[in-house]
Amino acid sequence: MTEHDLIQGCIREDKDCQRELFNRYAGKMLTVTRRYARHRPEAEDLLQDAFIKVFNNLKKFEGKGSFEGWIRRITVNTALKNYNKSSFQKENIGLPDYHDSPVDAEAVSNLTEEELLKEIAQLPEGYRVVFNLYVIEGFSHKEIADALGIGESTSRSQLVKARKLLQEKLAHFRTLLGFAFMALGFWLK
Repeated sequence: MTEHDLIQGCIREDKDCQRELFNRYAGKMLTVTRRYARHRPEAEDLLQDAFIKVFNNLKKFEGKGSFEGWIRRITVNTALKNYNKSSFQKENIGLPDYHDSPVDAEAVSNLTEEELLKEIAQLPEGYRVVFNLYVIEGFSHKEIADALGIGESTSRSQLVKARKLLQEKLAHFRTLLGFAFMALGFWLK
């Protein structure tokens, strides 16, 4: 079934088309919602809310750009709306200001994508949201500021702090990896 046929079937409220559309895109969009949610059940709720919006707004899709991109934008906006109404975004974790410094590429290369996403997921809420929006979604600091109701300088600061925390975590991971290889070498002798 073509994408156009699938969309038209969903507009006609054909249950098989709706199921197919959900099955086709839910996995990718769950990955998106997991980056903004505090835990998996919240991510699943966000996914459900996003797909309700997708189905309710299918008639508005004009075919400009990719359909998956359109769904992704709705999913990100749904996650941001949830973030903006949640009180946890106001948390202050009391970390000092950091100046941006490059991340050790060797530390990053030793991580799998899953491990890196796990480290990103463990960032404090505000840092994680700004990091995801800027680095993964490609938002500008102005777009982030507008979406989250913060200043552009706050967005920049949150990104710098997120990068610094990730750099520290990755350096720690690299150290642990080095110790593991040294221990393995010792036992192999």
